[in-house]
Amino acid sequence: MRRIAVLLFAMLSAWPAFAQEVYPSRAITLITPYAPGGGSDFLTRTLAEALKTRLNQTVVVQNVAGAGGAVGSMQAAKAKPDGYTLLLNHIGMSTIPLLYKKLNFDPLASYELIGLFAEAPMVILARKDFAPKDFGELVAYAKANREKLTMASSGMGSATHLCAMLFQEALGVPLTMVQYKGGAPAMVDVRAGQVDLLCDLPTTTSGQIRSGDVRAYVLTATKRMTSLPDVPTAAEVGMPGLNVGAWYGFYAPAGTPTPIIDVLNAALRDIVQDRTVSQQLEKIETWLLPLDQATPEAHRRKLSSQIELWRPIIEKAGIQAE
Repeated sequence: MRRIAVLLFAMLSAWPAFAQEVYPSRAITLITPYAPGGGSDFLTRTLAEALKTRLNQTVVVQNVAGAGGAVGSMQAAKAKPDGYTLLLNHIGMSTIPLLYKKLNFDPLASYELIGLFAEAPMVILARKDFAPKDFGELVAYAKANREKLTMASSGMGSATHLCAMLFQEALGVPLTMVQYKGGAPAMVDVRAGQVDLLCDLPTTTSGQIRSGDVRAYVLTATKRMTSLPDVPTAAEVGMPGLNVGAWYGFYAPAGTPTPIIDVLNAALRDIVQDRTVSQQLEKIETWLLPLDQATPEAHRRKLSSQIELWRPIIEKAGIQAE
């Protein structure tokens, strides 16, 4: 009995240390499921730096590219639900369950949704020596060269792929899709003349457009960008349906304790109101989403509605991987 009493005393003495442990007490890993150097990578690093300030802890960005974001997203879903492995993914999260037959995670069930972070328009561009000089010429060229036109994307289901599918549907002309493991390697091949077209975020393309390294045709937004004032919107070129933005959501593995989600949500809500962060993103024509979108409930509504929006488009395209 004396030994049991001593053991119980030791356990009770140690309990406050466990009970009072404050999250986070060590470094956090923030996964971006895309290659380094692309728009998603930039935004993830921006969020990581902002979280570091608010959580007073190191936040390490880990690039886990592959399968249009599915590989990194799966890794985050399977991580220990302790708040130390998190995920930032964009609109591609809403298409993953539609594109992969044997997906072993569910975007709505495999995560705790923390809130929405930011949104960016996209721009369709081409290698600088591509024959069409403007959007009208691009449409004519596509119709005269059916199936010869190649378009890069950063993987099936990625924002660049979704934009390419919408563009293909708007044109009514089949395009040859060339898949990469991220926007950066896709851009490398566009600049090298290995592929004709790419639809990507202005985060990493606006500088190359302004320098003349690539040629921009149209912006998938309702208003022109201040950094690319000469690039028309989809509506201006007669394709109002070509309107797709890359919205970003913040995720933790399902089962992460509510108090930890509350800490992360409070940090996110503070970040989306931070004028310094806003100015950082505005430089690349990306916008923080309103405070009322930085909630688990708003995040769930957005993700659910986007899955249903993309379902008929993907089913019509007839593309689904094993």
